[in-house]
Amino acid sequence: MHMPPEALPNAHEAAQKGMALGLAMAVVVLGVMMSAIDTTIVVLALPDIMRDLHASLIEMIWVILLYLLIVTVLATQVGRIGDKYGRAKIYNLGFVIFTAGSALCGLSPSGMALIAFRGVQALGGAFISSNSGAIIADMFPPNRRGAAYGYVNIGWNVGAILGIILGGIITTFVSWRFIFFINVPIGIFASVAGFRYLEERSPRLVKRLDTAGAGLLGAGLTLLLLGLTTGAGYGMHGLPLYLLAAGAAVMVVFSVWEVRARDPVIRPELFASRVFTGSVLASLFQALGNYAVLFLAIMYLQGVRGLTPFQASLLVVPGYIVGGVIGPLAGMLSDRYGARGLASVGLTVQAIGIYVYSMISMTSPLALITLAATIAGIGSGMFYPANSSAVMANSPREHYGAASGVLRTFANVGMVTSFALALFVASSSMPPSIAEAVFLGTTSISGASAEAFVKGLHASFIASMALIALAVVFSVLRGREVRRPTA
Repeated sequence: MHMPPEALPNAHEAAQKGMALGLAMAVVVLGVMMSAIDTTIVVLALPDIMRDLHASLIEMIWVILLYLLIVTVLATQVGRIGDKYGRAKIYNLGFVIFTAGSALCGLSPSGMALIAFRGVQALGGAFISSNSGAIIADMFPPNRRGAAYGYVNIGWNVGAILGIILGGIITTFVSWRFIFFINVPIGIFASVAGFRYLEERSPRLVKRLDTAGAGLLGAGLTLLLLGLTTGAGYGMHGLPLYLLAAGAAVMVVFSVWEVRARDPVIRPELFASRVFTGSVLASLFQALGNYAVLFLAIMYLQGVRGLTPFQASLLVVPGYIVGGVIGPLAGMLSDRYGARGLASVGLTVQAIGIYVYSMISMTSPLALITLAATIAGIGSGMFYPANSSAVMANSPREHYGAASGVLRTFANVGMVTSFALALFVASSSMPPSIAEAVFLGTTSISGASAEAFVKGLHASFIASMALIALAVVFSVLRGREVRRPTA
């Protein structure tokens, strides 16, 4: 059957639009992939960084925590900046800042300098992560966003796999500095592609920034994290308790401010939707329970079992592969049936994976780690695309940037607290010297010390399962939703 001549221009125009949309989607996926690479690659390199820079346990913990903290505090504010000045423009600027920060991290002469340069990197990461969800919501109608977020999930899992494998190879055979330098060529390419292919697709909105609210949130979280990390290193008495109390007090002040602020960090009108509320709370508790699991597993493999970073990385890769494969399918199913069922089942599967992690011992088969990672990967592949699409599908178009920022804020609060909480719970079951030896890989341990460390891991994994169970509750309570196409 031949196409009539008058239809050829329309077909050509549609093909061009489809190609442009695909290229724009590729830029978003690349940004997510870069973020995932940086998340997993740093965990594997911490022991080598500590030895080379003569850094302390607390300094190395803050190499990870400061990045997450800055991204968390800036999430909603950067989303609003994107709503006001253009989401694609701010997203692309994030690539430039992230790339520059990565180069500086690789050149760091000391632990404190690395922490400071991670702050620069985090600023770019906040620009990227807080606007990516809104850009996808601009590009796709509600009945196609689940599939789009599924492809984003592929980017995350591919990035996590590359981060683990490259982190293991680079740390074992080259130098830890190249885990940051590797971002530079990728970032340059992504910056050029982003400025060329990402277009502004939404009206510019004049929105106020809540700098006071963001400052209170940052101060409260910083005090809480300082309390947890110093408590993990020196015991929960004296200064750590004062820091936790001060952090809790500041968070109360933050809550009161948010109720009265004209343009709060967390917009209350978004929570009028039951689906939105349940989705972001599920994201919070999922991150609380899940984020630190990889870190604990890697430390067990290196500290107790004596594996190299490269050997340890290979055992957890299958989980990310499975999660990447399942993500698009789960996203498409959520477009048709809504997010509640898929996301809730995914969370349950993740909890099962963490339970398998809790079965490890000093002599358990290493394949048990791979099994646990694979089960958890299946769960994450089901949860993330469905939950993310539910948040954006149940947000007003004029607040896509703010909604994406709120989702990232809740998820990042969970992530940053998960790391500190897991470290504290695990360290509470062992002497500080053993905690430092294992968490920073300064030496392999055995005998009673190894038993104490494994006992601490069990306590952390049980706490993680309890938090995931709370995420399931909020996921189920979000209610049913119907995705309808829009123009």
